[in-house]
Amino acid sequence: MSAPKNKTGRKAFGRLSLPERTFVADALRTETVGGVLLLVAAVAALVWSNIPALHSSYEAVSDFHMGPDALGLNLSIEHWAADGLLAIFFFVAGIELKRELVAGDLRDPKAAALPVVAALCGMAMPAIVDVVVSSAGGGSTAGWAVPTATDIAFALAVLAVIGTSLPSALRAFLLTLAVVDDLFAILIIAIFFTDQLNFAALGGAFVGLVVFWLLIRKGVRGWYIYVPLAVVIWGLMYNSGVHATIAGVAMGLMLRCHREDGEETSPGEHIEHLVRPLSAGLAVPLFALFSAGVAVSGGALGDVFTTPETLGVVLGLVVGKTLGIFGGTWLTARFTKASLSDELAWPDVFAVASLAGIGFTVSLLIGELSFTDDPVLTDEIKASVLMGSLIAAVISTVLLKVRNAKYRALWEAENRDDDLSGVPDIYEEDNPEYHLRMAEIYEKKAAEHRRRAQVAAGAGGQDDRPA
Repeated sequence: MSAPKNKTGRKAFGRLSLPERTFVADALRTETVGGVLLLVAAVAALVWSNIPALHSSYEAVSDFHMGPDALGLNLSIEHWAADGLLAIFFFVAGIELKRELVAGDLRDPKAAALPVVAALCGMAMPAIVDVVVSSAGGGSTAGWAVPTATDIAFALAVLAVIGTSLPSALRAFLLTLAVVDDLFAILIIAIFFTDQLNFAALGGAFVGLVVFWLLIRKGVRGWYIYVPLAVVIWGLMYNSGVHATIAGVAMGLMLRCHREDGEETSPGEHIEHLVRPLSAGLAVPLFALFSAGVAVSGGALGDVFTTPETLGVVLGLVVGKTLGIFGGTWLTARFTKASLSDELAWPDVFAVASLAGIGFTVSLLIGELSFTDDPVLTDEIKASVLMGSLIAAVISTVLLKVRNAKYRALWEAENRDDDLSGVPDIYEEDNPEYHLRMAEIYEKKAAEHRRRAQVAAGAGGQDDRPA
């Protein structure tokens, strides 16, 4: 397959603007730390649930119920983690989506086409693979949506572990891809996993969201107002029959994410900066702790590759995600006459596509929602998500390691700051002041070199004189 050629068209995965680069770096730094905590939580869950002496305590804690029964919120710890804590995760996802729509890559239809099409193809292909494999094996196709989600925190944790200096443009593509991915995952949850509606509770949640929006429009400040209101909206949404995480997304989308005169950050960016560590460092790891505890015995792992439903999930993540994202990206570049950045090649895009095959948080959630009447199959689906994510991580690690030297050189070029201005030189090359500063630096270096040469020559002359 030849790469799309176009010397005059726009560049795909080209250099980010400096503000966008700074935002992406800050966001990914938090996600990477959260991803490492997510890995630790997942391993802890597997150890806790698979040691015979501890297995009963894991089930006891997961099934422990708490909360007001009169309000319909007497839930198990596992349920609180899935419906409660993940609402924080989806709240951050809503803010990310809003920011991308008003200030990020998605505000420009031409720039948005690449990640949107890639994300759509990266969700459609895994679903198709799952349905084909499950149907061919005579299994249920109810889990078609399980392999459609990408876990950005888990993917970035893999990057942190293998130490790959992935260029910022590819990291930004991965982040934007995950944001769009989260949006469609939210729509899937809202449309396909809503059974019976309680219209009174749904109406109450809607009224709460209107109040939330009006308070924001009026510029009312104070966490003591918004946090209780958010809890009420979440509780009403949960009792309405719509998945409670939708409340988090809705509130995130209502925040203002564009900056007005005199503002260093918008309210949405400020709140995201405060809440993202809570989401990545607490909410998602605790969800993983109480959702990833599945049996991983030899027989259970063997069933993952022999049961059609679980095999469909594994192949959907490993094969479907990679082919879908890479194919969608290539086709978009072909038909929009965009060419790759000069520093990158299509194998780099393929490697990132394979990295997006790591599905965890949302995949586990959808797995729980898909087979609520079959606890055994639910656990098997969770095991298949873990296995598929592990295989995708290994494959992407190998592919990225092959080009790691090239990535390191690009990363160093992106971050070089010879004039010590605090701004990478690559963003100052068109600035006359930068060239003046560099000329002064070079002159100082040349003067120092001449001084050292003179000292060395003088020392040599003394050594040559007779004793």
